[in-house]
Amino acid sequence: MNTPLLEVRNLVRHYPLPRERLWGPAPVAQALNGVSFTLKRGCNLGLVGESGSGKSTLARLVMALDKPTSGSVHLLGRDLHQLNPAQLQAARRDFQMVFQDPYGSLDPRQKVARIVAEPLAAQGQASVAEQRDRAAEMLGFVGLKRSDLDKYPHEFSGGQRQRVAMARALICRPQLIVADEPLSALDVSVQAQVINLMQDLAQEFGITYLLISHDLAVVSHLCQDVVVMHRGRIVEQGAPQRLFSAPQHEYTRTLVAAVPRAEPPRSA
Repeated sequence: MNTPLLEVRNLVRHYPLPRERLWGPAPVAQALNGVSFTLKRGCNLGLVGESGSGKSTLARLVMALDKPTSGSVHLLGRDLHQLNPAQLQAARRDFQMVFQDPYGSLDPRQKVARIVAEPLAAQGQASVAEQRDRAAEMLGFVGLKRSDLDKYPHEFSGGQRQRVAMARALICRPQLIVADEPLSALDVSVQAQVINLMQDLAQEFGITYLLISHDLAVVSHLCQDVVVMHRGRIVEQGAPQRLFSAPQHEYTRTLVAAVPRAEPPRSA
């Protein structure tokens, strides 16, 4: 029996809120309530839902950047939230993240060579010279040049900065990349280029994506399975062709109905 790449089991995350009364119980915000799904290798999974539905909280828990109130996240059979710091750092070779804002996620004070090689440096896997060579190799895979190593993030366009972020995520050859709204900060003309890049990289490196997006068209293009989240719960799951053409849950129907559609011009 093959171990799933990622298995999320009954994930719950509650955040305490300020007390309304001195002696009263502290209220909680219920960000996630019993979320479960399985992600197989090579089967990209899209998470869709409105702002506040719990998508980004789920991403942080999958990346072990936050701890769940209860439940578990298993990557290649390992419960990430039960690992000690050294074990978790070693496990991070297998999963990386691409954030929404490529400028905000790149240190503006560092050159691209150091930014891209940062995961290698954290893992202590290579000398400085080897890190630079690997960074140059990764830039080549995402369509940038070796000469770009000595540039700063502000010297690139938005699409190029997201390519730098992809190179950084790729450098340890992870099996899973969590992409949190990776296209929303980009111009429409650039989004198609990045989508094609993500597809090419998946084929080249055997990457599986957990894609968080509000754009149903992007999810349909990149993902083989889709999870619809609403108020911290999964309300529907299935293949995008079925889910978006014949949604079963009322909330999914609302999402699909909200997608703008081009209409032919009316004749005078």
